[in-house]
Amino acid sequence: MTWDEIILLIVRAQTGDRIAFGDLVERFQPAVYAVALARLRDHNEAVELTQEVFIHAMTKLAQLRDPHCFIGWLRQITVRMAINRVTRRAPWRGADPEFIQSAPDLGSGPLDEMIRAENRAAIRTGLDRLKPLDRQTLEAFYLRGRSLKQMSREFETPIGTIKRRLHVARHRLKRQLERTAQKRAGQTRRELAAVG
Repeated sequence: MTWDEIILLIVRAQTGDRIAFGDLVERFQPAVYAVALARLRDHNEAVELTQEVFIHAMTKLAQLRDPHCFIGWLRQITVRMAINRVTRRAPWRGADPEFIQSAPDLGSGPLDEMIRAENRAAIRTGLDRLKPLDRQTLEAFYLRGRSLKQMSREFETPIGTIKRRLHVARHRLKRQLERTAQKRAGQTRRELAAVG
């Protein structure tokens, strides 16, 4: 199913087409279940939550302004409902303090640092490949921490235009990062083929 077909299903479902919504459920149920299972770590609860998410989504779908945001919107609903479910659970007894103190720190090892450094380098390279206005907009907001008002004054542009520029620039950066990742994956495959 293409993305255009999915968008069409979303639009039809927003107008009350239950068959279209059923097709969306069928298409996205595995993804919602995976997010629910990752959060709840229990198959039965994840199945229940998946059903609840789609019931909630069906009642709120008309409020979704941009059909292109459907996947993120659905994921956000799933995460929020999973968090609510976890916080409503009965409290459980935690581990003994001695056990916790002797547990290894999984937060940031050398491999994690290396991955973060690679990601930072990829983002910097992606930024460098953008048009100057896109790069300046993203750097002002994300790297220098400028507010929309500050950027509006700095760029002498209305806030609405700044928001649109941020949106467009993020998508362009995402495409750059995807291209870079595809090239890197292709290069890795070629290197593995040459070795094998």
